[in-house]
Amino acid sequence: MIPPEFSRPVRIDTLADEPRHLSIEADEVECSALARRFGLVGIKGLSAEAALGRHDQEIVAIGAFSADVRQSCVASGAEIASRIAEPFKIIFRPQPAMPAAEDEVELSASEMDVVFYDGASIDIGEAVAETLSLSLDPYPRAADAEQLLKAAGVKSEAEAGPFGALAGLRDKLSK
Repeated sequence: MIPPEFSRPVRIDTLADEPRHLSIEADEVECSALARRFGLVGIKGLSAEAALGRHDQEIVAIGAFSADVRQSCVASGAEIASRIAEPFKIIFRPQPAMPAAEDEVELSASEMDVVFYDGASIDIGEAVAETLSLSLDPYPRAADAEQLLKAAGVKSEAEAGPFGALAGLRDKLSK
């Protein structure tokens, strides 16, 4: 198993009901490795503040992270710089018993920000990295992307959809 690029393990036995505050920050090597993993041009700075509290075997991390990322425009390939700063609430729970292969597993909305752990520690760094990846714009576009797409002959959603076809018929009938 490949170790995470931004690992910040926290031993569970050091946590209590009273929140423990911590700050984490990725160095240049970690940012570069995360950028490769997430298919980014680069990451300049990734940091997070969190309060970790333990309730039996469940650990709750409440905080916020920020990162300066550079992505490639999906239309032109131009570099787009953006700052992402978002709050998070991540719940760490012990790894559940594996269901039988034929059992269907369904997650509720309250379980979407749950990270399962196995052992005596959690990795808040990896959880923040995963939260960053979920916060990235999946289709980043530069300011001139629409013009470039139009020049390449790519239709807009309005032109390509069913109403675009109806508008074309309307234009033909009005002539």
